[in-house]
Amino acid sequence: MKTNWRKNIETIISVLLGNVFLAVAVAAFIVPHGIIMGGATGVALTINHYVNGNLSVVIFIVNMVLFVLGTFVLGKKFALTTLISTIVYPVFLSVVQAVPGITRLTQNVMLASLYGGALLGIGIGLVVRVGSSTGGTDILALVFHKWFHLAVAVFMYLVDFTVLLCQAFFSTPEQILYGIFVLAAATMMMNRVVLMGQSQIQLFIVTEKYEEVKEKVLKEIDAGVTMVHIETGYGAKQQKGVLCVIPNRKLYSINQTVQMVDPKAFITITQINEVRGRGFTIERGQ
Repeated sequence: MKTNWRKNIETIISVLLGNVFLAVAVAAFIVPHGIIMGGATGVALTINHYVNGNLSVVIFIVNMVLFVLGTFVLGKKFALTTLISTIVYPVFLSVVQAVPGITRLTQNVMLASLYGGALLGIGIGLVVRVGSSTGGTDILALVFHKWFHLAVAVFMYLVDFTVLLCQAFFSTPEQILYGIFVLAAATMMMNRVVLMGQSQIQLFIVTEKYEEVKEKVLKEIDAGVTMVHIETGYGAKQQKGVLCVIPNRKLYSINQTVQMVDPKAFITITQINEVRGRGFTIERGQ
């Protein structure tokens, strides 16, 4: 019970914090410099160009329309996971826009695009990594996915570029280029945040001195080891390979250790995105 409560609290905090980053990105960098963007904010910017209303109110209306669509098509369970972002993002945006001097942090459009894209990516990443959704046009992509059964990512890019295209009619070529740059920067940063603290390095070591390597890795490097039965290709010799997953900081030490034991050892090094299980997400003694 305590674990569930803790997980729910962490999820809510992450979603709220993510929406704060989104609001700051839009209020401080995107809107003041007329940079176009995708998502529900991009839809609202397009509508706002023609009706000249309050941006926060327009975003709220767009979010609620998409939220209702998502509820009917995707079900109530989905609705609950997106309700927080649907409501709090327009509120946070309105609050941030009221901060004195928030629109004058920089006069450099490239700097604004870089920071705006990074903050957008951080905000979306914080929400996505806890299994929630920012709502908005994400809902539209999921609805299309249910109807047409193609990859969600494909529809997300299609929707975002369609929103960018709608803004292209009243934007300069430079604003369009900056908008694409913001979208790319946000995507890269989002991927980094989603995988933050989870990426590790995997090593596979082939050496005749595998027992000695195993002992040194276990005792001196304090890293877990899995022994894999292998057969060498050239000599068809039966032996064992040493497989281990380590944090980045231990790569140099383990490389040096293996080289000291067997300078001829064959080592492959792979960056992996996520590791789960004993020694990583579970204590070794459990």
